[in-house]
Amino acid sequence: MKNIVIKYGIRSAITIVILFLLALTLGKNLGYGLQEVIGYASMVISLLFVFFGIKHFRDNENHGVVSFGKALLIGLLITLFAALAFGIINLIYIKYINPDFTTEYYARSIEQLKSSLTGVELETKLAEMESQKELFMNPYISFLLMSFTVFLVGLVISLISSLILQRKQN
Repeated sequence: MKNIVIKYGIRSAITIVILFLLALTLGKNLGYGLQEVIGYASMVISLLFVFFGIKHFRDNENHGVVSFGKALLIGLLITLFAALAFGIINLIYIKYINPDFTTEYYARSIEQLKSSLTGVELETKLAEMESQKELFMNPYISFLLMSFTVFLVGLVISLISSLILQRKQN
């Protein structure tokens, strides 16, 4: 099991980093909304290795049998590779490649709020964002947030894959 987790975890991590870098170079002129969609699509694509890792374990290492719990464990361990890789590449991006990203993103978010809200609602949202600004501008908090986001997507994919691929002995 350990070798499968490492093999598919590394594949998942490499895929998410490559897709991040592709999106960074090819999608730099796209809006934040579309970039976010591409980011989530990259997560899902890279986390398909969860399914294939569980399937490989079941079919080639465990004689066609895998319990839901064992499949979920394999899926979550593979997910950890992708989550950490995404957190690290994001940390490198906002700390060294584009240190102004969080400031730009914050300014863009305020513009969007001003165009869609007015009055008390706007003031409330602006105050809420201002109180959270320092927290989200910390690159290490961003690392945790991005890693956790990938982990949550991976949890869902691991649960679905485990349900689909579980097979008990006859």
